[in-house]
Amino acid sequence: MTQEPQKQPAEPIVQHEDLRQIAKWQKTVLVCVLIYLIGLIFNLADPMGLSTLIRGIIMFAVGLIAVVFVFMLAIKIYHPAVSIVLCIVLLIPLVGIIPLLIINGRATSIMKQNGISVGLLGADMRNLQ
Repeated sequence: MTQEPQKQPAEPIVQHEDLRQIAKWQKTVLVCVLIYLIGLIFNLADPMGLSTLIRGIIMFAVGLIAVVFVFMLAIKIYHPAVSIVLCIVLLIPLVGIIPLLIINGRATSIMKQNGISVGLLGADMRNLQ
């Protein structure tokens, strides 16, 4: 008589407070990406404007904030060593979008597996009250 092995859950059980943190950090990262993209559009529209320095400072600050929140989000959903590698790769121009997509996709799947609706700018925070 053979006994079937028990299936392990695909994702570990995530506590409500952890879901709130993941949702907040994911939303912050997505807002930073949106602000950064808007800044790029403004740079393309007016590359030599008087506010170029100000836009550059704002884009640098937004990028730095995004890296910090990506690291915090990655530590919450991955092993710390993996988080460090992903954040180092995040700093490489043009390649950095790959870890951002990986981390965001994982956070989105965790939210959906726990019954939280996720939109363009992250989870609906009303579901996490």
